[in-house]
Amino acid sequence: MKKYLKYILMGILAVALSTFFFKKKAEEVTMPRDYAEISESGILRAVTEYNSISYYADGDSVTGFHYELLNAFARSKGLTPEITPEMSFSKRLEGVQTGKYDILANSTVVTSESKDSLLFTQPIILNKQVLVQRKPNGENDSLYIHSQLELARKTLHLVKDSPAILRIHNLSNEIGDTIYINEVEKYGQEQLLAMVAYGDIDYAVCDESIARASLNDFPQLDIETAVSFSQFYSWGVSKHSPVLLDSLNSWLGSYIKTPEFKQLRKKYYNN
Repeated sequence: MKKYLKYILMGILAVALSTFFFKKKAEEVTMPRDYAEISESGILRAVTEYNSISYYADGDSVTGFHYELLNAFARSKGLTPEITPEMSFSKRLEGVQTGKYDILANSTVVTSESKDSLLFTQPIILNKQVLVQRKPNGENDSLYIHSQLELARKTLHLVKDSPAILRIHNLSNEIGDTIYINEVEKYGQEQLLAMVAYGDIDYAVCDESIARASLNDFPQLDIETAVSFSQFYSWGVSKHSPVLLDSLNSWLGSYIKTPEFKQLRKKYYNN
C-alpha cells in the first residue's frame, strides 16, 4: 500500500505545486509570445506534466528529463526558466495557445490532429502507448488481454483529453468492435498505473516510458501489449511563435547529437 499511496500522493503534490508554488505573478497574458519578446523579458515560461519521466520533486530538488532539457535550452539562450507542472493535458494545451506558457515541454505525440493546435519541434523521443494490466492469475484468467483484438467491449482508462484517445477510437474501428473509454480527470498516468496494480481498475493506457519506469514498484503489472506503433514525441509552441520554434529546432538539432543528451536520455528512458 505504501507504493500505491506514493503515486496517489504524487498526483496530489502535482496539483499543489501547480496551484501554490508555481502560481504566476498577477499579470494579464493576452497573446502568445515569440522569441524576441521572450528574450527581452529574460524569462522562458514552460508547462510540463508531473511524473517520474518529465518533472518531479525528489526531496529538496526537482528533476526530470524535460525539466533538465528545458534548463539546458534556457541556459544556452541566457534565459531563466519558469516551469509549471500541470496534470491536465487540456490545460497545458490551452495555456500555450493563450500565451500563459511559451512551450509545452513534455512528450506530446505528433499527429495530424495535434498539428491543428500547435507547432511542433523536431522529434525528441520515440515512444508508444501500451495497455497496462495485471499479469495473468493462471492460464485461464479471463481478465488478461493477449492481443488488441481482445479489447473489444473492454473499458480502458485514460487521462482526460489524452492524445491516446484518438488512437483508441481508430483501434476500435480496426478491430470492428467497441472499445469503451473512461477519461479520468483527477489523476495522471502514474496514478492510473497504481490503480491497475491494486485492482481498482482493470485496464489503462499509458506511455510506455512512464509505464516501464514504474515496473520496479509494481512488478504485478503487464505492459507487453502495444496499443499504438512507435511515434515521435515533441515539444509544442503556439502557432503565433514561429521564431521560437526555429530557435528550439536549431538548438535541438545540435544538442541531440551531444554526449550530454545521450546521457540524459539514458538516465530517464533506458530502464
